[in-house]
Amino acid sequence: MSFSQGKKITLLVVLLLVIDQIVKIWIKTNMTIGESIPVLGDWFQIYFIENNGMAFGMQFGGTFGKLVLTLFRMVLIGFIIYYVNKLIKESAPAGVLYGVALILVGAVGNVIDSIFYGLIFNESTYSTVATIFPQGGGYAPLFFGKVVDMLYFPLIDTTLPDWVPFRGGEKFIFFRPIFNIADSCITIGVAYLLIFKRGFFATDKKS
Repeated sequence: MSFSQGKKITLLVVLLLVIDQIVKIWIKTNMTIGESIPVLGDWFQIYFIENNGMAFGMQFGGTFGKLVLTLFRMVLIGFIIYYVNKLIKESAPAGVLYGVALILVGAVGNVIDSIFYGLIFNESTYSTVATIFPQGGGYAPLFFGKVVDMLYFPLIDTTLPDWVPFRGGEKFIFFRPIFNIADSCITIGVAYLLIFKRGFFATDKKS
């Protein structure tokens, strides 16, 4: 039973990683930076940007910080793989396994970008589309690729009334961050574990 559960988790992780990478490669090789494609009007757009840092475009300490972040993610991935294997051996509930697996997908998906995308793509710009395996080589060395983001949900895009303190008259967008499928997997996995499976970790800690 445990081996069967392990195969299901592996299949889920591989499937989501393949989807994440197919979408990113398509975006990278078909869109310019800042280009958007409306999906549900202006409320949901495919909007291509890249970032050097953490999820949702956050940054972390420049070039050195990016290297540290990538190495930290690799260590974290190793720990999550070990932990998933441990949970499978201990016959943990399927929901717990799937939640942790989603977090693993998110970590691996963005690490692939950071490690390899600088080597296999040339630079995306606001006017040119990148190509894969360009003749002149990629735009960055190993570990210094940019993460591709594309999911944008500006559910509210308005100008704040003048009477709003400190920010009256300013443009207001909710939800502003642009993210990718890997980011979504992390968010969904963490939220699911916190809401539905936190009792398992509390019991596990006591035992």
